[in-house]
Amino acid sequence: MKVDKINWEILSYLQANARLSNAEIGRKVGISSPAVSERIKKMEDAGVIQGYHTEISYRQAGHQLKAIITLRAFMGRLKAFLEKVKEFKEVINCYRITGNENIIMEVVLHDQAHLEAFIDKMITYGETKTHIVLSNVIEDAPVPRPWLAIK
Repeated sequence: MKVDKINWEILSYLQANARLSNAEIGRKVGISSPAVSERIKKMEDAGVIQGYHTEISYRQAGHQLKAIITLRAFMGRLKAFLEKVKEFKEVINCYRITGNENIIMEVVLHDQAHLEAFIDKMITYGETKTHIVLSNVIEDAPVPRPWLAIK
């Protein structure tokens, strides 16, 4: 699917506020509400738009800590970890990466004791490194247009 200039404008507004009405977006980009709806539907069908979500404050939801944990899997333990990680409710994002570590996870935890217990589960799969998040500098920034599509 071709994501043209108007589609990128629609995507920019949706990334800033997915609850905007099609009429509001249409007024901003200069097309009708039904045209916005049709473009959004086509982008959903093509997989450009993959979903909508609600942002929740981990602190207000009762978690005191957010951490980034990397895992360097022991020989033969990566596959088992990839199957098991989906069961850990603490993990809000998990990526398989290149480099010395195999995995990077973003986790939310109740407190230091919860962090210790979580790390104890992880060390059966490999060597971990933990980084406590102090604050967010950039979070959920919008996906930009590819440089070739800026025309």
